[in-house]
Amino acid sequence: MRVLAIETSCDDTAAAVLDASGVRASIVASQDLVHKPYGGVVPELASRQHVTAILPVIERALAAASVGLDDVEGVAATYGPGLVGSLLVGLQAAKGIAFARDLPFVGVNHLEGHLLAILLDRPVAFPYLGLLVSGGHTSLYVVEGVGDYRLLGRTRDDAAGEAFDNGAKMLGLGYPGGREIDRLAADGDPTAIRFPRATLKRGDYDLSFSGVKTSLRQYLLDGGGAPLPDVCASFQEAIVDMLVTPTLKAARALGLATIVVSGGVSANRRLRARMEADGARAGFDVAFPRFAYCTDNAAMIGYAGRERLLRGERHSLTLNAEATLPIGVARAARAPEAAAS
Repeated sequence: MRVLAIETSCDDTAAAVLDASGVRASIVASQDLVHKPYGGVVPELASRQHVTAILPVIERALAAASVGLDDVEGVAATYGPGLVGSLLVGLQAAKGIAFARDLPFVGVNHLEGHLLAILLDRPVAFPYLGLLVSGGHTSLYVVEGVGDYRLLGRTRDDAAGEAFDNGAKMLGLGYPGGREIDRLAADGDPTAIRFPRATLKRGDYDLSFSGVKTSLRQYLLDGGGAPLPDVCASFQEAIVDMLVTPTLKAARALGLATIVVSGGVSANRRLRARMEADGARAGFDVAFPRFAYCTDNAAMIGYAGRERLLRGERHSLTLNAEATLPIGVARAARAPEAAAS
């Protein structure tokens, strides 16, 4: 089955084409320059930019895959979680194509796309431990299979990506902030400043990043003093510690051999280095999607959507966007006969 996939959950407009051979094309139009003057994503601007970009991005994806709409056999799109205005643009475009072409349609949870993104690059045996870490989400899941996810823990306040971006604002860095901290930290000393690591009394695998953010603010109010690369490296190290420690703890406790780290923050070089090194010492296989599949993209939505379409799942064209959609809500109904591969 050849699937056209669309992703517009936040500020990237993305489309991809996938079939039995894998990803035929994956196109992403970034809005970084649109939001840079504001130091973060402005929801209204994001949705308006999606309206302008969505059709050209779909056309580019089809052209890159050397196919036309007549060759598409199914359509998948993100329907949550995310910014409602942004989600609606991609979701309506996908439903419009499905309706006009009488094609099967399925909505995909954005979080599911991230958790399965590794499978675009390499086979990974189920079950595995999934650390999903991004600007809006930081959670640990046991991934039992496509559509089968068990939540172990999540952040109780800020996501790790939010902590990076807010820290970058305090430091007067550019946007996107997490990328700037990663760049500057490469030349810094991660032991220069001991920022606190949150230890929660309840919830073995829950996380918290508001404390380290507050600590950075207090450090700067007190006058700071350390070189900027050292501050960035130390702040980053605290966040990385709070991601690596509970992840390895969960993998040991559950006897899972494989750890998959995904989401936008999984592109952070220090997180990759620490997780791979610490995981290897503990005997785990640690896997990251390639950088292009860490940040928001439609290829990961296409993978999850194609798997669901192949086993006969469909959504009604009345499916609506859901800003706070958790994994497992609004499961698609099964068609009378599964689609042929």
